[in-house]
Amino acid sequence: MFGDEKRYPSKSIAEVANICRGASPRPISDYLTEDVNGVNWIKIGDISIDDIYVTHTAEKITKEGAKKSRYVTPGDFILSNSMSFGRPYILGIEGCVHDGWLIISDYQESLNTLFFYYELRANQVQSQFNALANGTTVENLNTDLVKGVNIIVPSIELQNKFADYAQFC
Repeated sequence: MFGDEKRYPSKSIAEVANICRGASPRPISDYLTEDVNGVNWIKIGDISIDDIYVTHTAEKITKEGAKKSRYVTPGDFILSNSMSFGRPYILGIEGCVHDGWLIISDYQESLNTLFFYYELRANQVQSQFNALANGTTVENLNTDLVKGVNIIVPSIELQNKFADYAQFC
């Protein structure tokens, strides 16, 4: 992304962000609702492979179901943790996520959001995800593995320049 990555400080994701796993109320069918005041239930099917932002959901869950899930807010990242693992998305909406997602939040002090998105998509990071993925039949990531992944953290000024450029590409 910036040429020789050795020129920039490297940190683990855990050093610059909080990471946790989503949670699902069970059985989910008991908590789905068509009420417009329900809570967005964010699933992989709501997002296209080329999307950067999550902007809508097909389903909602009840407020009671939301208490048994993980609540996410705009600007948080969700990262798929199985099957097509390691794919990041930036939340443009509030909602809840199930246990097929990892949530990355509280990174804004160190990282520009768009820069961080492209950093998570970069070959250097995706290669680490691939090497760390575990499982017998389905490879997957977990919070401890993602916490240890290293990323470069250039100055916020360079990150902002990158983000300004990237938003027009």
